[in-house]
Amino acid sequence: MSIFGRIVSAIFGSSAQAATPAAESATAAAAGGGAEAAGGAAAAATAVKPNPMSRADVEAMIQKIADSTGRKDYNWKQSIVDLMKLLDLDSSLGARKELAQELGYSGKLDGSAEMNVWLHKEVMSKLMESGGVVPESLK
Repeated sequence: MSIFGRIVSAIFGSSAQAATPAAESATAAAAGGGAEAAGGAAAAATAVKPNPMSRADVEAMIQKIADSTGRKDYNWKQSIVDLMKLLDLDSSLGARKELAQELGYSGKLDGSAEMNVWLHKEVMSKLMESGGVVPESLK
């Protein structure tokens, strides 16, 4: 699983992502009957664009994690390192380099403030765009 995929799973839960296409397939199969309907529904489910979320919605979900873990002092709203630590993910330079490559960062992979600020901004943007679903390009 990609680093971004781990971030999504830590915030939104992996079971919710996996259940959505399966539930749509099961509903379609029950309504239309047969494997053909289920197969068509599965193809349609993968083609469905996720519902975008507002930054406030994403931040509220992350804040719930901070509140429930007692890690309220983390600067996760600005720091990619603190965000990853809050989510119990590896925040080492190696992990951040890998995340930067996944997300298409074109600068130096040196852990600079520039790279880290870009990563945080891009992660938050991708979380909002994807609505809690890992895009195929980042799986």
